[in-house]
Amino acid sequence: MGRLDRVTLAAFLVAVVMLGANWVGVRFSNRELPPFFGAALRFAIASAVLFAVVAVRGIEMPRGRALWGAALFGVGQYFATFALIYWALVAVPAGMTSVIFATLPLWTLFLAAVVGYERLSVRSVVGALVAIAGLGIVFSSEITGNVPVERAAAVLAAAFFAAVTTVVVRAFPRTHPIATNAVGTLVGVPILLVASLVAGERWALPQLTATWLALGYLVLTTCVGFAILVWLIVRWSPSAAAYGAVLGPIVTVILATILAGETFGPGFFVGGVIVLLGTYVGAIAAAAGRPTSQPAASPAK
Repeated sequence: MGRLDRVTLAAFLVAVVMLGANWVGVRFSNRELPPFFGAALRFAIASAVLFAVVAVRGIEMPRGRALWGAALFGVGQYFATFALIYWALVAVPAGMTSVIFATLPLWTLFLAAVVGYERLSVRSVVGALVAIAGLGIVFSSEITGNVPVERAAAVLAAAFFAAVTTVVVRAFPRTHPIATNAVGTLVGVPILLVASLVAGERWALPQLTATWLALGYLVLTTCVGFAILVWLIVRWSPSAAAYGAVLGPIVTVILATILAGETFGPGFFVGGVIVLLGTYVGAIAAAAGRPTSQPAASPAK
């Protein structure tokens, strides 16, 4: 695991707050915009902003293998992960989404172990089993006609794709996070638009002020929050960079209750605490005292 200094910790806390509110922003976006088109519109605006920052600051764009890594990041993060998230959040409450997605560090740890970046331990396996038990409680107590099981399962699949993306990015040459996200959003937009066409969605700009405010915030999280996330991936460890998924639900549940009027039963809170406990035991505490095996960094080409 990389070194956790004050700068890294500050960046981590900013990412936790920004990305924790992200789920609520998507819920507001989905109230007016169809999910795939809403995601494409968000990332199209974000891509324009990111490329403008790259041009103004003279940031070097990724080339060669680094460019391939940024493109794969776009496919995994800005298409696969967010297509599932936006589709799920049409019916799944933001708070529930954040708890299910909190399994991200466990997915990341297990995938990182498969490719040799990190090592599994008994504690990791126990933590995973505890988290699965917690998910079972959340699903059994919260899945109703208003929350279809396939939509909730899509959140779990999104966490898996996000973990794959995290590990893949770690394997490629390091590049500036703003440039990486600029390429990633650019790659993700046309694929999302194709998905939108296939789904028969209507394309139209938002009419409601609340939707524009949500869209603006979501663009901000894309330009700033995910750039911080990429920076954390290369500075910290793959699973460590995903720890925000464990703290994020606290931010999400508070904001979802205040802004979106979401309510949760006791089973949600019991299961949610168990999920977060299992994730902490299996991915965070297990990783804290364990050396990380990393591939040698190669220069960007």
